[in-house]
Amino acid sequence: FFPQSEEVCRQLVELGFRGSGDVLRREEFEAQAAEAAGLAAAAPQKSLASVGRELKDNFLRALAEREEGNRTGKISSIIFIRDRNSHRQEVSAYIDYAHRLTTDDFEVYFSGKKRLFPRNTDLSFYNWDRNVSTSHSSPNYQVIAENACGLLFKNKSDRKIINVDPQ
Repeated sequence: FFPQSEEVCRQLVELGFRGSGDVLRREEFEAQAAEAAGLAAAAPQKSLASVGRELKDNFLRALAEREEGNRTGKISSIIFIRDRNSHRQEVSAYIDYAHRLTTDDFEVYFSGKKRLFPRNTDLSFYNWDRNVSTSHSSPNYQVIAENACGLLFKNKSDRKIINVDPQ
């Protein structure tokens, strides 16, 4: 039967019918919601590193367009970079942009003082000369390396799987 009353539905859930996990009483939920709203209002808003910068590079312009969305969690981006390190070895990586925004100061990248470069702590890192490969999950993506389709990334929020194979 379809319950006609919202209050009846609440009582059913509070009693544990068809419930999985912890059930909060209305007072507990409202207290946690008020606390979360207070924390969100008190959290300082980080300013965008790309604001007010004259960006001539297309790559930096594309990063600047996606910066706010990645900082707020509205979008999630994976960056692929292939470059040469200081030893002239070719390296590449898939980078979780939102995670890097929280761990790095991007003002040095947007100002042109430093280049965004692959690290062995990124989602996936590969040194083409030494055949060294590493992969690490991030707060936003789970790395699926042992798959017949190749390297896959599973978004932890919407659970969609991203196949980075260009074919």
